[in-house]
Amino acid sequence: MGKHMTTHLVWDWNGTLLDDISAVIGATNAAFAEIGLESITLARYRELYCVPIPLFYERLMGRLPTDEEWEVMDEAFHRHYTAYRVGCVLTAGVEELLREWRSAGSSQSLLSMYGHEELVPVVRGYGIEPHFIRVEGRTGPSGGSKAAHMARHVAALGDVGPERVVVIGDAVDDAVAAAHVGARAVLYTGGSHSRGSLELAGVPVVDTLAEAVLLAQRMQA
Repeated sequence: MGKHMTTHLVWDWNGTLLDDISAVIGATNAAFAEIGLESITLARYRELYCVPIPLFYERLMGRLPTDEEWEVMDEAFHRHYTAYRVGCVLTAGVEELLREWRSAGSSQSLLSMYGHEELVPVVRGYGIEPHFIRVEGRTGPSGGSKAAHMARHVAALGDVGPERVVVIGDAVDDAVAAAHVGARAVLYTGGSHSRGSLELAGVPVVDTLAEAVLLAQRMQA
């Protein structure tokens, strides 16, 4: 991985370390079916996806979902996603990237908007938990932004100041969360957004996680 760096990586989980976009699409369409909405293609999902999630649904429906519709879709999505996720694998090269970063003496953590109680055993099950100094998922309601969670996450890292942090994720919201705490971000095209959508965030966009790590190193060099 090159010379020792002081950079701390904050990795996103869904769509970044975990290659689960097929599970997300499957669960989204299953949730849509429960309230009579038409299914969505991967390309359309990536063009329209945003947070808060109700705004994403507004782009699809032409109106905000009612509170009742949101509750049904949110519950249905998570129920179906849990079933689909079982077949998902880590993104190609992830284990080597995490191992090499750790072996070089650099630190990394994981922050996800997947519920914390579900996230921790899932990450442990993939055998990569020891590479992180902190693994943290969402607490509280689903569907919102990562910014407040990022602030708490970075504060809990102790002497790792935000100027040392590079966030690697697959969503514009990852860049927003990084900016919220004064950190940098690199966005990866393998998850929830199209390249064009990611480029609107004004941060570097890459097609592989190996590129993301190299770019993160150069940012702090």
